[in-house]
Amino acid sequence: MSPRVGSTATFGEGEESLRTKVVVTGLGTVCPLGLTVDESWAAATEGRSGIATIAAFDPDEFGIKTRIAGEVKAFDPALFMDIKEVRRLDRFCHLTLAAAAEAIADAKLTIDPSNSWDVATIIATGVGGVTTLVDQAQVLRDGGARRVSPFTIPMLMSNAAAGVVSIRFGSQGPCFSVASACASSTDSIGISLDLIRSGRAKAVIAGGVDAAVVPIAVAGFEQARALCQDSFDEPERASRPFDATRSGFVLSEGAAVLILESEEFAVARGANIICELAGYGSVADSYHITAPAPDARGAIRAMTTAIADAGLTIDEIGYINAHGTSTQLNDKMEAFAIRTVFADRRTPVPVSSTKSMTGHLGGAAGALEAVLAAKTVATGIAPPTINYRQPDPDCDIDCIPNDARNVGTVAALSNSFGFGGHSACLAFRPWADRRE
Repeated sequence: MSPRVGSTATFGEGEESLRTKVVVTGLGTVCPLGLTVDESWAAATEGRSGIATIAAFDPDEFGIKTRIAGEVKAFDPALFMDIKEVRRLDRFCHLTLAAAAEAIADAKLTIDPSNSWDVATIIATGVGGVTTLVDQAQVLRDGGARRVSPFTIPMLMSNAAAGVVSIRFGSQGPCFSVASACASSTDSIGISLDLIRSGRAKAVIAGGVDAAVVPIAVAGFEQARALCQDSFDEPERASRPFDATRSGFVLSEGAAVLILESEEFAVARGANIICELAGYGSVADSYHITAPAPDARGAIRAMTTAIADAGLTIDEIGYINAHGTSTQLNDKMEAFAIRTVFADRRTPVPVSSTKSMTGHLGGAAGALEAVLAAKTVATGIAPPTINYRQPDPDCDIDCIPNDARNVGTVAALSNSFGFGGHSACLAFRPWADRRE
């Protein structure tokens, strides 16, 4: 379907209404803002940052200048699995199991022999078990091959998170990982939408995870000059999306999971429906391995495709959760893309970058931001872009500065752009019980 931005179709009228509708029934997250959705949502709407001094390792030991990250704090994996399993799984699997458990409980979804083949598991990751890879490489250097753990490969493989969730909860439908850098979990959710629409699944445990606050990743991003190198004494001020003084992103970790279901399946079991996942766009800008195309063609196409796929008009989009990394190139490009797509909108579209509070979760960023976008659609409250103090003429958008805003009953987009030229966008809208 070609983009139809500005069409008159509204909230599912027309040919889109003939397709299987996909709804969100459960949310789960473990992230720098909190260990649950409620904790994370409260922090996001109150404008509280989860960025702090790195606790996982001493940067000085490795000659690393970066001092801050968005780490998951006070997380005990033993609350979600036995000690043997803790030892045999990488941290990225620990975080995923916790987020999935919350989402499934939130959805009150029982997976049993009557439906297990109809429940898919699509969990994205940018880098997989990088902690295990780094640790076992050191074991090999220090002690030789005989000292390397026999669990190394199952711990580091990128599909491990999807696999352990499927094994733990008994979901036997399609099960795999998605990797498209920082767009990974947005793509995992979009692919899940398509799986349900095609009839290959009735429900999907969809999301993403990354746990890459490790020396090699921090050093690599630092050498690429991608990370913020100021505000070490005030970590909460480091991530400044769309602000003229922005100087780089803050590396973070975490996991987020959404339970997606066909409307028919959800209604039949009496599920509490949070909102509808209505559209998805995913393209490549084919420009550069790390830099976005200056003409923003990928971002523009992803957004217009998602809006058209949802059967929405630009005036019905009342909120965008931006990719908003706090880097010079991304924020300028994304602001231009938003202005271009919404040029004919009657009023500026409200936008926020929650990375101002969470930092950049890599492959999990899109899923966490999808959770927050879904909450905005459900509650009418949009989180702010904190640390916005000095406007940038190149980022002339309504970025909901510093304080949450009541945006009312609106549809929302969630943007993700990744190294490799990946551009992806999800469209959410309110769900109404149409059985009357």
